[in-house]
Amino acid sequence: MYRTALRNVLAHKGRLLMTMLAVLLGTAFVAGTMVFSDTFGSALKNSYAKNYSDVSVLVTDSGSRSTGAGADRTGSEAPKLTADTVQRLTALPGVAAARGTVANFAAVADKQGKAISKGAGSSGANYVPNGAGQDPRYPMAQGHGPRRAGEVALDQQSADKAGYHVGDTVRVATDGPAMDATLTGIFTSDDPQVGSGDPLVLFDTASAQRLLLAPGQFSEISLTAAPGTSQAALLSEVDQVLPHADGITARTADQLEADQRTLISESMSGIRTLLLAFAGISLFVGVFIIANTFTMLVAQRTRELALLRAIGASRKQVTRSVLVEAVLIGLLSGAGGLVAGIGIGAGLQVLIGRLGTGHTPSGPLVVAPATVLTALLVGVLVTAASALLPARRAARIAPVAAMSSGETPADQKSLLVRNSVGAVITGAGLALILWGANAGSDGKWIVAGGAGATLIGIFILTPLLTHPVIALIGPALGRLFGVSGKLARRNAVRNPRRTAATASALTVGLTLVSALTVLGASLNGWLSDAVDNSLKADYSVQMSNGLNISPAIADQVARTPGVAASSPIDSAYFSIGGRQSPVTGVDPAQVGQLLTLTMNSGSVAALAQGRLLVDADTAKSGQLSVGSTVPAVFPDGSSGSLTVGGVYARNPLISEMAMSNAALTSHGATPQYSQVLVKGADGASAALERSLTAAGGDNPLIQVQSKADLREQLSSTISFALNMLYGLLAMSVLVAVLGVVNTMAMSVFERRREIGMLRAIGLDRSRVKRMVRLESVVISLFGAVLGLGLGCFLAWAVNSSLRHSLTGLSTVLPYGKLLTFLALAGLVGLVAALWPSRRAARMDILESIKAA
Repeated sequence: MYRTALRNVLAHKGRLLMTMLAVLLGTAFVAGTMVFSDTFGSALKNSYAKNYSDVSVLVTDSGSRSTGAGADRTGSEAPKLTADTVQRLTALPGVAAARGTVANFAAVADKQGKAISKGAGSSGANYVPNGAGQDPRYPMAQGHGPRRAGEVALDQQSADKAGYHVGDTVRVATDGPAMDATLTGIFTSDDPQVGSGDPLVLFDTASAQRLLLAPGQFSEISLTAAPGTSQAALLSEVDQVLPHADGITARTADQLEADQRTLISESMSGIRTLLLAFAGISLFVGVFIIANTFTMLVAQRTRELALLRAIGASRKQVTRSVLVEAVLIGLLSGAGGLVAGIGIGAGLQVLIGRLGTGHTPSGPLVVAPATVLTALLVGVLVTAASALLPARRAARIAPVAAMSSGETPADQKSLLVRNSVGAVITGAGLALILWGANAGSDGKWIVAGGAGATLIGIFILTPLLTHPVIALIGPALGRLFGVSGKLARRNAVRNPRRTAATASALTVGLTLVSALTVLGASLNGWLSDAVDNSLKADYSVQMSNGLNISPAIADQVARTPGVAASSPIDSAYFSIGGRQSPVTGVDPAQVGQLLTLTMNSGSVAALAQGRLLVDADTAKSGQLSVGSTVPAVFPDGSSGSLTVGGVYARNPLISEMAMSNAALTSHGATPQYSQVLVKGADGASAALERSLTAAGGDNPLIQVQSKADLREQLSSTISFALNMLYGLLAMSVLVAVLGVVNTMAMSVFERRREIGMLRAIGLDRSRVKRMVRLESVVISLFGAVLGLGLGCFLAWAVNSSLRHSLTGLSTVLPYGKLLTFLALAGLVGLVAALWPSRRAARMDILESIKAA
């Protein structure tokens, strides 16, 4: 039986090719994901390990990172890392060298005044020269390091990108107005942050402290151990002299590298999980193709299997024979997928490098034993599991009945059982979806479970749906395409199970694509309405990298000619009821002209009295009303009570609570201005926009956006996310196309006698081609209709579960895109049938008629 199985694989290799390709593509996706994540993760770990090559112990003040330029640093009594700390650490017996480091965000403009990098990774640091005037951490390729205020050095990659040379004037900014400095040096660095394209600008230590942190303070102190002193011993010495304060910690280089490796592993794990999820979708689609292929092979080999039974083969032997074929195909597909996956991993590594703004970390390809084993196991298990039902069906064929016919139709009892099971599962899934849709924000997991059950149920019921759905387009096919159209419709419904299995592969992909499209359109519409209905301001002034804006710029914006009203939007967290609650800060005198605050009770004027405003949902859950008191713990550690001065309808631009900016500051909150809202005296105008840009002190990261700009930015973000997801789903669609090609090719082989008879009675080759192509289009459109309908329903359910947190969210159906998907599905069916239809038209009439 094993030799028979091997001969069958070799004999039907042409018909099994598409099946092998489907499994190979899914397996390649899995293997490629694992190779890429392992390779890129290893390169990142090796690259970041260089950061600690000259460090034994690192002392860090984590609080200094949030105290950048422009922050309120007055009145802080907490111990900090200072020059005195560096001296005391240098005096320790186990310390060979100590270096005080200042590091924080800093932007660098190119010669056109635009930021070299708009990301938050752009940074500034201090240059620490030794006795020879050199800093070993930043070797100079040209010129010398900064020695005084007004001088800077820039990394070579950024200097080349911006076209800077030693002696040029460079514009540098933190979160406030920009400053001009002279470029005295260009240095090289193996810092992976710099290698990825983020600029690094160096100042002399005093200037770095003044601009990036606070005068006299360091953010880090790196220590090099003396010969014979271990990292652990040095850490013990350091702990005894460190200032005792929250945020100041000391860790060994080994601990830092271990933490960095863990962080990288966790980050790559998230990427790997996402990619593997889409690989799983491709493999799930492949299951339908494999099952359909083996079902058709079993049907075509009915007499052969019956003969085996007649000469003594048991049912188990027949089942094993089919499963051995599946295992062989799985092994070959898994091995091919592994090879293709290694290529995909290498290609992704190159692609990431070319898409990036700099040189991403690189290293040798990592093909772990787990990757090899996973690829082979996935190939074998998916193929064997998909072939299990066809194998069992082959074993149940009665020898005498099988010897007398080609294909044994499914009995009514099995179809009744299948339809009953499908109806129960679909009903349960729909019930869960409706329950979750009305369960508020807690219903999303219920909707997810219901969606899975509904998908499975629909797949089971698909054979039952073939007749009524395809019957809707039957008359049109007959009128438009005559005999070919009628034959195509009848062929599509001749074997409902086969049609269902082929269409289901497309249904999976289009369900996900249409659901994402409807969700994206709905969210885009909600965000657009939120901007129009919640925002009265003409402009929003903010940092393009998402960091906070300086209070100095907020003050300058308010004094800009043509500004009728402005308010910085602040944020802080108060501990209320045992949890950290966000509180938005606004200017109470101006907020009414900038934001739409619909008061259910109380007044906006209560903000000026230091009172708290809460949204309606928070008031309902906390049983709060005007005059209620709320105990709270404030950012400065003190505690007290806040009085509710009003309840407002939810506004997406404000958190669940709001206070005046002055009240937040009085409770110890450091200003964290995310944006400044501006209302023009004469509305929006190009002149006002230019004035607001100038008010930012020519900071290259200052971004002035109108309402239209905000809508466009939000729409672009959603479009980018959707396009990325479409790309990841493309593999499953490709697998589905292979399924249609495979089904049509095997169907043509199976019906060669029938096609020969049609040719003999006058159906010419062009009509044969048209018949096969129309049948493929009908099957594809059938799967597309099911997918689009199910996707839109799922999107509606998800939207319903989100309405509690996104007030006003409604389901938007982008009819243009949905119709495009439907048309593309028809085109997929047409393209998939090109080869099978040509093959059918070229069959020899006599050879086809006498085929067994």
